Amino acid sequence: MSAETNPIAAPLADAVRRRIPGATGIAGLRRLSGGASQETWSFDATTEGEPIPLILRRAPGGGQTQGRSGTAAGLETEAELIRLAGEAGVAVPPVRLVLDDKDAMGHGFVMDRIEGETIARKILRDPEFAEARPKLARQCGEILARLHKVDKSKLPPLRVSPARAEIDQYFQTYKTHNHPHPVFELAFRWLKERVPPETTELTLVHGDFRHGNLMIGPDGVRAVLDWELAHIGDPMEDLGWICVNSWRFGNIDNPVGGFGRREDLYEGYEAAGGHKVDPERVKFWEVLGTLKWGVMCTTMVMAFKAGDRSVERATIGRRASETEVDLMRLLAPLGKE
Repeated sequence: MSAETNPIAAPLADAVRRRIPGATGIAGLRRLSGGASQETWSFDATTEGEPIPLILRRAPGGGQTQGRSGTAAGLETEAELIRLAGEAGVAVPPVRLVLDDKDAMGHGFVMDRIEGETIARKILRDPEFAEARPKLARQCGEILARLHKVDKSKLPPLRVSPARAEIDQYFQTYKTHNHPHPVFELAFRWLKERVPPETTELTLVHGDFRHGNLMIGPDGVRAVLDWELAHIGDPMEDLGWICVNSWRFGNIDNPVGGFGRREDLYEGYEAAGGHKVDPERVKFWEVLGTLKWGVMCTTMVMAFKAGDRSVERATIGRRASETEVDLMRLLAPLGKE
């Protein structure tokens, strides 16, 4: 579909002209691949001078969607979280406008387009990122410390999901599959016996801080993307999630995203004002994150069995077995990682 015949082109151009100072229209509108739960469109706002590179993040067809079993924040909430995170010093793409009824495009927002790479294979292997890789773990720690210090009193309504709630949610999902996985059962029991105390301070949590949601350039992390799973929870959740083996993409000896050491992540976190890191609590969340991803993989299996015969469903579904191996390595380690 060309930009000229695209049904969102005209209303988007009108919204941009009305709401971005100096904009005269749009050019180069194209939909990007990826983003399973939302539409992502790349375009430029034209001006009398240099164009402004932008991204439209929009609910499918413009309608509101909760995505991912009702756990996702709405797009208006995402936009507000990005604004607040930016004020706290987190690298984010500035939001230019949030769609409203006058825009006649449904739910979504327009933000700056940040140049960089999100594909893990390139970030972990291409020479272009060789100088950035040793810095990334510490940068991630610094970013998370700033994120976790966002003033909760300023946050829009978000779900509150401490450790016990996360375990219960994914256990219920697992049980609906009616397909026993002994390793999953063992992991659920291990987690229930080690739930952090209720006195644990809860903060804003990104909820999906990993490859794919980090825009990275030769200088390091340029922006944190995709805030739809943000919630109020244990800040150690974010530190544990980026250490899940599935996000190392084969570089298993570098536990932080396949590019760095835990020590660098923790040092960056504490140096930027985060609480002192408890490695055992981070491990708890790494186990829970690994188990969550395993349950998500089996959810893909159920969708495939129900008739969604996409290759993506089948490919992700079979990765459940990988998470079982990862869980056994975490629960019964043979040596120090």
